[in-house]
Amino acid sequence: MRCVLTIIILVVTACSDNSSHKQRVIVLGFDGMDYALTKELMKKGRLPNLSQVAKNGTFIPLETAVPPQSPVAWSNFITGLDSGGHGIFDFIHRDPQSMAPFLSTSKTNDTRMEFEIGRYKFPLLGGDVELLRRGRAFWEILTDYGIKSTIIRMPANFPPSKTATRELSGMGTPDLMGGYGTFSFYTSKLFAFAGEDIGGGSIYEVNVIDGIVKSSLYGPDNPFLTKSSKIESAFTVYIDPVDPVIKLVVGTEERILREGEWTDWVPVQFKLIPTQSMTAIARFYLRSVRPDFELYVSPLNFDPLAPVLPISKPDFYAAELAEATGRFYTQGMPEDTSAMNAGVLTTDEFLEQAEIAGKEISDQYRYVLNQFNSGLLFYYFGNLDQVSHMMWHTRDPEHPQHVLEEDELYGDLIAKLYEDLDQIVRYTLEEIDDDTTLLIMSDHGFTSFRRAFHMNKWLEVNGYLKVKNNNLKNDPGGFSNIDWSGTYAYNVGLNALYINLKNREKNGIVPPRDRSALMDEISQKLLAFIDPDSGKFAITKVYQREQVYKDRGSLEIGPDLVIGYAKGTRGSGHSALGAVGMEVITDNVDEWSGDHEMDHEVVPGVLFTNRRLKKPATRLQDLAAAILAEFGILAETD
Repeated sequence: MRCVLTIIILVVTACSDNSSHKQRVIVLGFDGMDYALTKELMKKGRLPNLSQVAKNGTFIPLETAVPPQSPVAWSNFITGLDSGGHGIFDFIHRDPQSMAPFLSTSKTNDTRMEFEIGRYKFPLLGGDVELLRRGRAFWEILTDYGIKSTIIRMPANFPPSKTATRELSGMGTPDLMGGYGTFSFYTSKLFAFAGEDIGGGSIYEVNVIDGIVKSSLYGPDNPFLTKSSKIESAFTVYIDPVDPVIKLVVGTEERILREGEWTDWVPVQFKLIPTQSMTAIARFYLRSVRPDFELYVSPLNFDPLAPVLPISKPDFYAAELAEATGRFYTQGMPEDTSAMNAGVLTTDEFLEQAEIAGKEISDQYRYVLNQFNSGLLFYYFGNLDQVSHMMWHTRDPEHPQHVLEEDELYGDLIAKLYEDLDQIVRYTLEEIDDDTTLLIMSDHGFTSFRRAFHMNKWLEVNGYLKVKNNNLKNDPGGFSNIDWSGTYAYNVGLNALYINLKNREKNGIVPPRDRSALMDEISQKLLAFIDPDSGKFAITKVYQREQVYKDRGSLEIGPDLVIGYAKGTRGSGHSALGAVGMEVITDNVDEWSGDHEMDHEVVPGVLFTNRRLKKPATRLQDLAAAILAEFGILAETD
């Protein structure tokens, strides 16, 4: 077994020498910053501060993970291991015994013992949330040497590792409903969105009676009730009879809101039992008053002043940040891409919501940087990644969703987000001294997502998967239309393909002795597949897990094959959730128009440093060792 980040030499002064602990290293994580686009904008003079960093230090492409998915890539960075070691292979994993898909980075272990009195149940032992990423985070090694670290919104770090001096969890932190962002939309319009697939949110029909709307916000099931029942918190809206204005009343909170305006964060109290309640926070957006009443409510976020799950270390650190800069999105990916995908938010409304989320993070950075005295500071910015996912088609005239009018309106939008990050760099350079080491990095690059490859359909067409109903047009997913008795391989996750292996999968039929030959056969056919639309290969890499991953310890969790799609093509979201579909490859007509979950070689990230590093790094996976070396700690793989 390979052990990464094994400490072999302490090069500089001993750990007890406090002078070594005064050193400062700052790492800015700009999720989704693309090397080619960054280089282009630098050449045009639009990123002067990043150009200055490059002039004094380095600017190189940073090799990303296999596959280049955010939880995989950030786990590579955190541990210095590949997926075979840290155990994160995709956004979605599956339990081979139950065949249930689950989010790969964390899970809730409900170990409660309960006793019941009437309609209530009372826990004797509480459940807990478990971080599924394996391996040591590199800041644990700093802690071993007495070096302080502040880790803000590190992806794939929920619940927080509790091994840094200060931590705030990031991507992977759920909302109150346990998802990545579950919005609500209240409307008086009859049959609004009827028959449409509203993923990531709920539509509630309300009545306007004498200028008043009464409804409720809904949370998860009440854990204290013996009969399943969602917790709820009532709210009332009073509509001005003349002007497009409302008064919103939520518990003891009141807000005056004009059409087209957002509230600040509104605390929401959910009563559980007479002696127990739960606090969440939400933002409200008034889309319209007349002729139809329309009110958007953000996902219910944990209140950083009183979070119901652990999101920081120390536990009070989230509250400290909220008291210093205001309440903020605790949900790991705050930009509401689901609401835009569903048509609940227009492009402009989504961009305004994303700007609010991005401003919270940049404002908070100024406070965190001001408090940072020594050791390591890592600070994550995810706004560029999420907006790029939704708006990349405005940069690509060949994208199926590209519209000339939108190009004129938004064609420079993503470039301007790069300029915003360049201003973060400017602020940082103004605040640090000459002895501070600055690294600016991204986990992967970005490109257009033009074509969607439906892997489960390809497997069916090629005789590797059997369906129950050939005429099912709207497969709900979850493997519900798969006949396992005739299925040799299946897809779940965005880049993952599994062999339906006997004695491993619940209904496995492939003998282990046939696994290798079957993987070879499937790989060769996938690599030969030509997209009939472009006349080019749709898949440029197919990796067998034993060959691509060098680390061990978690290899058995992963898929048998990892698919590297050609630039411009990605695995379909429906197939990733266990659906089969009707066609093998189709145009991507979703709002989600940009991506990076392809052949990792075509979407490298970036690395800037303000000086030459003591230990150079060209791969994301090697960057942790390079950061340790800046503190005089050498690490190598053995």
